[in-house]
Amino acid sequence: MTIEEENPQTTAPPAGSARRALVGRLSWGLADQAASSISNFVVGIYVARSLGLTAFGVFSLAWVTYGVVLNVSRGLATDPLVVRFSGVSEASWRGAVARSSGTALGVGAAIGAVCLVAGLALGGRVGPAFACLGVMLPGLLLQDAWRFSFFAAGTGRKAFVNDVVWGIALVPAMVVAARVGSVAAFVLAWGASAAVAAGYGYLQSGIRPRVTEARGWLREQRDLGYRYLVENVSLSGASQLRAYGLGAIVGVGAVGAVRGAELLMGPFLAVLMGLSLVTVPEAARVLRQAPQRLGKFCLLLGGGQAAAALFWGGALLLMPDRLGELVLGGVWHSAAQLIVPITLGVAGAGLGTGAAAGLRALGAARRSLRCQLFASACYVSGGLGGAVVAGTVGSAWGVAAATVSGSAVWWLQLRSALRERHHHPIPEVRTS
Repeated sequence: MTIEEENPQTTAPPAGSARRALVGRLSWGLADQAASSISNFVVGIYVARSLGLTAFGVFSLAWVTYGVVLNVSRGLATDPLVVRFSGVSEASWRGAVARSSGTALGVGAAIGAVCLVAGLALGGRVGPAFACLGVMLPGLLLQDAWRFSFFAAGTGRKAFVNDVVWGIALVPAMVVAARVGSVAAFVLAWGASAAVAAGYGYLQSGIRPRVTEARGWLREQRDLGYRYLVENVSLSGASQLRAYGLGAIVGVGAVGAVRGAELLMGPFLAVLMGLSLVTVPEAARVLRQAPQRLGKFCLLLGGGQAAAALFWGGALLLMPDRLGELVLGGVWHSAAQLIVPITLGVAGAGLGTGAAAGLRALGAARRSLRCQLFASACYVSGGLGGAVVAGTVGSAWGVAAATVSGSAVWWLQLRSALRERHHHPIPEVRTS
């Protein structure tokens, strides 16, 4: 690994062309997130209507577990990629993508084996779902790695096409799963369609994932990767602990109700989950070309998401029960009680992601880790404490309060990081 020092004040392109390029990249990012949101929404709705509240709760536990593993892969493989290899030369990008995607594939194989063994040992209703998840994890993580890679290169169109391929492959897979009628069948259908998109990603990029070089990638990126790993896992792990704890305190049906309410907020939750696909590379570009604009960029990003989430939540409150039942079936009545706290929680998270993107672009891994650990601790304590006091609704309000508090901490840390950079400017460091 070589280290190159770059002057952050390098000559920037004309403002007009730079703005058009930014809008173009963000447009493809929004299009990709729309495709991802629609796929996730359709899968959730279809499974909820096909299986009912309790079985949907089991599927939701597998979904939440996938979220944890996905964040392990992102922390180790693709988060360092978008921070350090956005806007670099093609040769540098291709080499990094080969190692990064190989790392993601290796993570999927290793953790997938654990899930498979655990699922076979558990048995019952939950075991088969986790066993099938274990088989599907390599394809799921590789598909996500291609998306990060394309956005790092500024070719979000390819990520969008890849997600469309996944969505198309989902249609026949879901039809077959519905005929079988089990949670395991739906997990297999979801994962198999992702594997199709992962294979197409290889054709799009022409890059072969190098699993054998995963150890070298982890060693080269350890200063960011392991901090991002802890940060990401604390986020998704908190969600998993809340789901498991809610199931133990209130019942598995409560997990299904929360997931149903989250599906109603699906477009914004999907954007938040995949935010770094677009915003971290763009924040890194802003930092290189006009570092004084980073704070404003992050504020517009976070504020826009928060406002959109509040608008969508307000529209959901006006949804007639008949339409809600059409969408979620028997899950609707339980989920409808959670719309207000879920909306406030998503708005708070959206505001915080603007600051998180800024900290990632600055490479302030210690600060972002500190923020995420605080936010995750609040999330678990608020979600489970609320469940003990007032059941499912109390858990949702506890999470909303925790999310807003965490967002405030993210912005305080970004302000401190920007002041520190202003008073002690340092050359940007990039691996190549």
